[in-house]
Amino acid sequence: MNHPGMHSSSSSAKSSPQYDVIVVGGGHAGCEAALSCARMGARTLMLTMRLDTVAAMPCNPAIGGVAKGQVVREIDALGGEMGKAADATVLQFRMLNRSKGEAVWSPRAQCDRRLYHEYMRKTLERQDNLSLKAGEVCGFLISRDHAAGVVLSDGTTIGCRCVIVTTGTFLNGTIHIGLRNFPGGRIGEQPSVGLSETLRTLGFHVLRFKTGTPARVHKDSIDYSKMEIQEGDAHPVPFSHFTDRSHWPYRTQLPCWITYTTKSTHEAILENLDRSPLYSGVITGIGPRYCPSIEDKVVRFKDKDRHQVFVEPEGFTADEMYLNGVSTSLPEDVQERIVRSIPGLENAKILRYGYGIEYDFCPPTQLTPWLETKLVKGLFFAGQINGTTGYEEAAAQGLMAGINAVLVGLRQDEPFVLRRDEAYIGVLVDDLVTKGVMDPYRLFTSRAEFRLLLRTHNADLRIMDYGFRYGLINECFLLHYEKYRRAVESVAVSLEKMHIPESQRTIADEIRSGDSIEEVLEKLSREQRGQLSADASLDPRSPWSADTALYEACIQVKYAGYVERALQYAARLRELDHVRIPADFDYTAVPGLLGESRVKLSVVRPTTLGQASRVSGVTPADIGILMVFLKRRATSGGELR
Repeated sequence: MNHPGMHSSSSSAKSSPQYDVIVVGGGHAGCEAALSCARMGARTLMLTMRLDTVAAMPCNPAIGGVAKGQVVREIDALGGEMGKAADATVLQFRMLNRSKGEAVWSPRAQCDRRLYHEYMRKTLERQDNLSLKAGEVCGFLISRDHAAGVVLSDGTTIGCRCVIVTTGTFLNGTIHIGLRNFPGGRIGEQPSVGLSETLRTLGFHVLRFKTGTPARVHKDSIDYSKMEIQEGDAHPVPFSHFTDRSHWPYRTQLPCWITYTTKSTHEAILENLDRSPLYSGVITGIGPRYCPSIEDKVVRFKDKDRHQVFVEPEGFTADEMYLNGVSTSLPEDVQERIVRSIPGLENAKILRYGYGIEYDFCPPTQLTPWLETKLVKGLFFAGQINGTTGYEEAAAQGLMAGINAVLVGLRQDEPFVLRRDEAYIGVLVDDLVTKGVMDPYRLFTSRAEFRLLLRTHNADLRIMDYGFRYGLINECFLLHYEKYRRAVESVAVSLEKMHIPESQRTIADEIRSGDSIEEVLEKLSREQRGQLSADASLDPRSPWSADTALYEACIQVKYAGYVERALQYAARLRELDHVRIPADFDYTAVPGLLGESRVKLSVVRPTTLGQASRVSGVTPADIGILMVFLKRRATSGGELR
């Protein structure tokens, strides 16, 4: 009998498929993928092992953060759901990096774990063209090297035209607590055990990563007097452009708390490293470099006598508090000792112990820039299966995979690929498919060379046009959006013309001088304020306000010179992205290329010369040689699309 992943024909595959798209998995990537496909008119099925855990938050129930907050705003600008869900369930909102320039301001929301799941499940259930079904996918139907359906563990086959795989940490997941380990995709949930072997059989390279989570403690067992309180912003700004700001947040914000590990904490860890699955060799998967376990921190940073711990609520009515910063897979008795060595947690009651989890993933260089696999047409990967970490990175990939499953897989249209100068999502996807991953990938502002262009406040102006183009945002908002864009432009012009009272400098000059925008606006006369308000005037029903238009115009004026230089540089780089490389291009036939470059380019198989220039190890000289070779090929009649 053939392996399920190698079925080349079946009655289900030959007959008219039951669905256009099947999404495998119900995490953050799966939710965005399923919603985007359905909203674009595709008959969509989401298959997940348990319907009561869709959009679960197994780690910290927080959305956003450095660079991640920008991604959530971009997801929202494209018509995704994560920002709306975060706004509807927010416990506390904070804008990070306010002490730095607006280019790196990053919104973050602590959310109610239960309410977030309930919001997203209701959204999925109410969505037209979308069906939900519980089931474990163990294989695929393949017809002429094209995905044609899925095979469930009970033998059921379901036909479709495209498949999006968003399996999170469930592929051969193994949970570790001390030297004890057992199968699990999350604590209390069984892993997917057949799909990894299917992928290997189909020719995919499959590797192993590791992640983890900390202990949770009862809120009433904490001595908060020994901790620093961390309140939310007094005037928070929602993630979503479509959240009604008149009465948001919908509930009173809850505080978070800050405490620190101690010398006793570190002693407890160092004395028990032989019982750590990470240091005893039981865990072989590579963990996240930028979100290490507490035992990793103590071993790697021996010069630090303490590490910060954020004590964060998991819900408005939940008893659990999340100990952000002390993720661990040490045994339960060591975790008890660690927790109780931290100020304020001396008498803490642990409700759930931390654990580590190993899982399979597929190196993302096996994907095109539109997240379709190179081996099987119509098969897309999104989320942690691509070696990423984080709810936001997963959701962004799910949204992009969903859009492209419809565009490329169903409509045979041009793919949707965001550029690095357009969005953090463009940086994320390009990094994955071009550079690959050495450890679980996390997005940072430092990864974006055009981060001055990719601000939190201008995600709408950058990419919302795509949301309208692909039918993911209701057209009734289009008129409001266009008026907002014009209002920003009008205010920016006025700022360049108006002078500060009793000064030869324009408002724009004053803003660029270094004073805060708020301080500059305070200097204006009543008449000037009235004029700017008139320029920024918008319909009261608009998702955008006059204040929003004024502030965005001020930021544009503040960074105008830097932005212009960045745009010029981006335009030069785009010239390379206009040079297409055929899918079957033979790099071994190009004389003069470095041997390492030949190997890496043959693995990544970039679609453009611009993508080739970003492959790790490929030199500018290699790109020059490639450009000459491609031009000669085009001149001699070789097909160059």
